[in-house]
Amino acid sequence: MTFLAQIPVAEASLIEAHWKSTIENRVSANHFDPSHVLSELEIGELVRLATLAPSAYNLQNWRFIAVREAQAKARLREAAYGQAKVSEAAVTFIVCGASAGSVDLGARLRPSVEAGLMPAGMAEGWVEAARRQFAGNAQAERDEALRSASLAAATLILAASASGLASGPMTGFDAEAVRKEFSLQPDEIPVMLVAVGRAAGGNCRQKPRRPLEEVMVLS
Repeated sequence: MTFLAQIPVAEASLIEAHWKSTIENRVSANHFDPSHVLSELEIGELVRLATLAPSAYNLQNWRFIAVREAQAKARLREAAYGQAKVSEAAVTFIVCGASAGSVDLGARLRPSVEAGLMPAGMAEGWVEAARRQFAGNAQAERDEALRSASLAAATLILAASASGLASGPMTGFDAEAVRKEFSLQPDEIPVMLVAVGRAAGGNCRQKPRRPLEEVMVLS
């Protein structure tokens, strides 16, 4: 039984319409209102929602650097090849992925064990499985860091859209400059920048997508 099947039909229809609209009306914004400000609580709520994204073994191997002060935005904008939205948005997040080997997975899983969501033996099994998968395999660790951070960034984008905010994801930046300017840890990869704020005029509507018959295979 789905979540929507457990609530009244009228309310379920409204919820379904809202989440569909959130996805269908999302745009990758390039123009933001530079006078718009987000509070620390509002920024924190966006990050909280982003951390509900899935990750392998529940590694949660991500970190969000919320760049909102003018001087810090200027440094980030320079590292992002001068893209104006970095400094015009209320906040620009640096979404980082961390190598799996740097994570104390036992500690990450302990709250789930204490909440009765998984037996202690299962948690120990996950820790050992993760160790076998990632130990001595730098490529696998990097791939997992990229996957986790990308899922978190996508969830952040949808959280912003559902909150009535615009967002603009960016992969056009100098990763080493970002690493240096914002003191990233050696095990961290700056995977994506996500500008978030109030949209200004001039943003394009969502571009058409490829038809289903080109992207979906039923097997």
